[in-house]
Amino acid sequence: MSTLTAAAIEAPKIEYGELAPMLLVFGAAIIGVLVEAFTPRYLRKSIQMPITILSMVGALALTIWQGAQGVRNAAAMGAVAVDGPSLFIWGAILLLAIVSVLLINDDDQFVAQAAAVPGSAEEDQAISEGGAHTEIYPLVLFAVGGMMLFPASNDLLIMFVALEVMSLPLYLLCGLARRRRLLSQEAAMKYFLLGAFSSAFFLYGTALLYGFAGSVDLSAIDKALATVGGQDTLLYMGAATLGVGLLFKIGAAPFQAWKPDVYQGSPTPITALMASGTLIAAFGALLRVFWVALGNLDTQWTPVLWGVAILTMIVGAVLAITQTDIKRMLAYSSIAHTGFLLTAVVATGKEAQNVNALSGILFYLVTYGFATVGAFAVVTMIRDAGGEAGHLSRWAGLGKRSPALAGIFALFLLAFAGIPLTSGFFGKYAVFAPAVAAGGVGLVIVGVVTSAMAAFFYVRVIVLMFFSDPAPEGPTIALPSMGTAAVVTLAAAATVVLGVFPQPVLDLAHSAAQSLFVR
Repeated sequence: MSTLTAAAIEAPKIEYGELAPMLLVFGAAIIGVLVEAFTPRYLRKSIQMPITILSMVGALALTIWQGAQGVRNAAAMGAVAVDGPSLFIWGAILLLAIVSVLLINDDDQFVAQAAAVPGSAEEDQAISEGGAHTEIYPLVLFAVGGMMLFPASNDLLIMFVALEVMSLPLYLLCGLARRRRLLSQEAAMKYFLLGAFSSAFFLYGTALLYGFAGSVDLSAIDKALATVGGQDTLLYMGAATLGVGLLFKIGAAPFQAWKPDVYQGSPTPITALMASGTLIAAFGALLRVFWVALGNLDTQWTPVLWGVAILTMIVGAVLAITQTDIKRMLAYSSIAHTGFLLTAVVATGKEAQNVNALSGILFYLVTYGFATVGAFAVVTMIRDAGGEAGHLSRWAGLGKRSPALAGIFALFLLAFAGIPLTSGFFGKYAVFAPAVAAGGVGLVIVGVVTSAMAAFFYVRVIVLMFFSDPAPEGPTIALPSMGTAAVVTLAAAATVVLGVFPQPVLDLAHSAAQSLFVR
């Protein structure tokens, strides 16, 4: 018996070198946990911040090196795809995460003692003693590691594990806002409950697809579709329920209800990380599932995504107009941008057309990510007595009180609107052009109309800042830390450079996209 068992068991082959960027992030997260356990409180931040930044910078350098070496492989016995799209997405996530950590480093954003009841004597004591939650750094690293694994997963079970590793730290981080504690805790609870509901759909869809294909490997599901055919109840139900879980993570309508509340209640640096990194990771996973595993079923799921894209664009644009809180407005703006991205997802057809669609999505995600992080960095600097000045009326006359800050925020809003000479213009063109080539003219028309609607509420904020008189007791402009100033400067520079010289990044995205369709 022992001889038979020994012969049947084969040690797994793990390509540690190819997985090094992701393993470095996870390793740093584990070290961060040990620092929290064994290091005195007063030393923790001085250790955690360098570990966090250096690990992500190192992972980014390894990712760039692998991309330059042309690494294209299915690692960990085929469970993880280290290909062009994965490397591009890893680089984007790491770059935006580094920028977000510079915002997270601001102690003023996070509660001194999360376990204390809001407004209690324990909380006041923790604030007076200068308490800080340094465990946010390993939590961020675990979330970033999950973001990297999620879009690179070649196996639905690995993808589910990555989804949970990405989401669970974010549930905690959303409830750690220093001010408006009850709103923050409500946001965390809503995100957790709705996220658990979404994860259940994802796992149930995985089980159904396993029943259809006999495997959770994406390529095996694709082969089953090619050989068995698509007329199977398990297949349709599995694809639908799995799609619900993925559409929730990108915030597509009608699964977008969590976004405004979570964006509003979370600490703004965490909102910036979620709005950029989580969206990139979720779109990468969605594309890998629908284009790699379910590509032979595109005639069935394309009409559904048409409807989802149209609904998402309309819901995001219309409801953003009605908002009076700046973070809720940016949340509904994010929903509209999700709809714009979905226009390229449905652009399936010839291989060259698919490559153009994927490269357009990758470029759009980068441009939107930088503008989003920059916009939320500006939000952290506009303060009221109770914290950030969220209500739009408090932004009146900001252009007269701080012309430079208002001008930078206006630049980000114009990029969101897709105005020429900003990164958003080429981003929209990059996702709309493949949709037109695939016969989605009607979908693009809806996208253009909703983009015009979205421009209204962006311009409304610009008019409010520059053409309204400031309130007598208006908000204060917080002096930015070095990290916040660096974030705003880098995001503004990226928004301008990608709007004037987009070709290098477009070429990089196109080169990355090609490897996904090499069978």
